[in-house]
Amino acid sequence: MKRSLLTTSLFALMAISGLTGCNNKKADFSIGISQFVPVEALNNATQGFVDKVKEGMEAAGKTVDFDIQLASGDIATCSTIASTFASKKKDLIMANATPCLQAAASATATIPVLGTSITEYGVALNISDVSQGTGINVSGTSDLAPLETQAQMIVSNFPEATTVGLLYCTNEANSVYQVNKVETELQRLGKQTKRITFAQTSELEVNLRGAINNIDVLYTPTDNQCANATSTIDAVCSAKSIPVFTGEEGMCKECGVFTLSINYYTLGQITGEMALEILLEGKDVSTMKIRLDDSPVKKYNPVICQRLGITPPSDYVAIEMGE
Repeated sequence: MKRSLLTTSLFALMAISGLTGCNNKKADFSIGISQFVPVEALNNATQGFVDKVKEGMEAAGKTVDFDIQLASGDIATCSTIASTFASKKKDLIMANATPCLQAAASATATIPVLGTSITEYGVALNISDVSQGTGINVSGTSDLAPLETQAQMIVSNFPEATTVGLLYCTNEANSVYQVNKVETELQRLGKQTKRITFAQTSELEVNLRGAINNIDVLYTPTDNQCANATSTIDAVCSAKSIPVFTGEEGMCKECGVFTLSINYYTLGQITGEMALEILLEGKDVSTMKIRLDDSPVKKYNPVICQRLGITPPSDYVAIEMGE
């Protein structure tokens, strides 16, 4: 992953002071943004959110200040950031990724919290039914691309594969949810599965190397820790010519062959629209339904496909690899 470019992009966002210009006038609204790790998907979601909110505030003649904080993949830091936002009485908190959402929901019961890049809100918040809203001060957008379809794509592209490895972090509730769904469908389609789990990022490489000779293809969900270790995943799997199917495009760009991915910038914009409805229209966050980008696209990594001698189906779109 081009970490320097992504990190520079995120730091540029973190330098934003809103629409207050260079004067000391207090903005009409103050929004706290907590992002779990500086990976492409989450960076794009944050950027989409900021762009949409700024656009809406300018159109309404209002000003907004963004306080963007990076948790660097640390759960305790997520809690510290959320508690700070709550103590500062932010007008709204945007939580980018599940650990940030869980921390924000624990830190405040009154400030509106919008999540993005969240797979399943019921799982993340331990709420049985979120179909009509969460009933608490939380809503947002989901990055869930149809999991059964992902499993079917694995089988159709690798029909000779016997065993599918499932790599994920056990500390990420939404990763567990995705793997459970994909595994059930893979087994229904006649494939064997092997879970390759880790609790700390430092365990990922050791555990993956230990299982690599027993799998034919690897699946990684939209797991933040896996997304933060794509270079390691690529190195281990490339050495054994193991193709990787990822849960989103940013990961596929770095270590995968195929993905069914939503657009994270669009997802951030949708979240921004929800923020504008809350701040400018007074909508009740507790009754706002979870929204999503409902147009996932089948994509492939042309570089890794060529390396492995894989010809993608004609209805797959090539990922733009850049320089």
